Amino acid sequence: MSGGASQMRTFALASLGGALEFYDFVIFAFLAKVIAAHFFPASQAEWLRQTETFGLFGAGYLARPLGGLIMAHFGDISGRKKVFTFSVLLMALPTLAIGLLPGYDVLGVGAPLLLLVLRMAQGAAIGGEAPGGWVFVSEHARPGRAGLGIGLLTGGLTGGIFLGSALILALHGVMSDAQIAAWGWRIPFVVGGIFGVGSMILRRWLDETPVFREMHARAETAETLPVAILLRQHRRAILCSMATTWTLTAAIVVLVLMMPPLMQTLHHAPAQTTMTASLVATITLTLSVIIAGALSDVLPLRLLAVIYGALLVLGAFGLYAIAPSHLSSLVAWAALSGICSGFVGLVPVGMLRAFPAAVRFSGLSLSYNVSYAIFGGLTPAAISALTPQTPLAPAAYVALTAAFGACALWFSPDRG
Repeated sequence: MSGGASQMRTFALASLGGALEFYDFVIFAFLAKVIAAHFFPASQAEWLRQTETFGLFGAGYLARPLGGLIMAHFGDISGRKKVFTFSVLLMALPTLAIGLLPGYDVLGVGAPLLLLVLRMAQGAAIGGEAPGGWVFVSEHARPGRAGLGIGLLTGGLTGGIFLGSALILALHGVMSDAQIAAWGWRIPFVVGGIFGVGSMILRRWLDETPVFREMHARAETAETLPVAILLRQHRRAILCSMATTWTLTAAIVVLVLMMPPLMQTLHHAPAQTTMTASLVATITLTLSVIIAGALSDVLPLRLLAVIYGALLVLGAFGLYAIAPSHLSSLVAWAALSGICSGFVGLVPVGMLRAFPAAVRFSGLSLSYNVSYAIFGGLTPAAISALTPQTPLAPAAYVALTAAFGACALWFSPDRG
């Protein structure tokens, strides 16, 4: 197999597992009401069951930092490929199990407890999946092509949102609400589990990264805990990477995932229109992060940080300040907001350049997962609290994170 074909195979197989991360996020969130009815007693109020379900969902994200650090530790010590293959299996099996798990009427209190365990396992796996994928792809890429590879992988992550949303919409198109509530809700989880197991099998054919093989040959792998090295020698890189991850979460959560309910609540936009707009925004976001990653191979990252930071502000205010006055053009404005969110594609590029190879996996995992666990949970709460004050709160929040993220990329260490 030629070098170019082999590299594209590596990029494709890395993206397959990465897509499962956001796919799982979307299907669980969209099916939360049905899941609540299955795994909690019918005697409880509906709002309480749904709150408990989202609590289980959030518990998975709390497991991300610990799971990510453990897998990153072994990735820096024992090799990228082993951990990268294991993470997608650890994510796929719980997803499949959720789709097959009996409900409260069969297992009683054991049903929500088992669901909690499965969500924690998913969270631990996700903690190693995205950082592992970025490191794996960047270290396999030819000189001058790392940004493109990272962009393709990041596009795979955001593409998982599209896959999950499209499958949920397809279910509602071919099944009745009663059928989905009875058994149809299990289909997305079973499909995701099978998809992940297949990705794991295919990943077994990947090679260890040249960078790690070279470090291993020179005995340059970390001899002590990588986290200890990070906290002692790379604090600036950690802080800058956490700040840019904050921008990433704001762009995805506020401009794509929260946009439908916000537009429906604040501006009475039709549900079908908002869902279509969200899907279109996801598609343009996916294309935009690939382009941004490719541009990082030929243009200075600081220049791109300023350009894409400004574009992110423009996209946010266009979506939340202009589109509400012209709801018929909401889909077009959503598409533009996705294009303007290319900053998301610069975040992993900046993180990869900020850490040396010996602690690169751990550096990304620590920064990305801790920041995502904090801001991924705080962003919806912050928007919900600020929106009653002004309908422009979502745009202002994204603009604030864009400024922080651009500054963080500007001052982040660049080790090439």
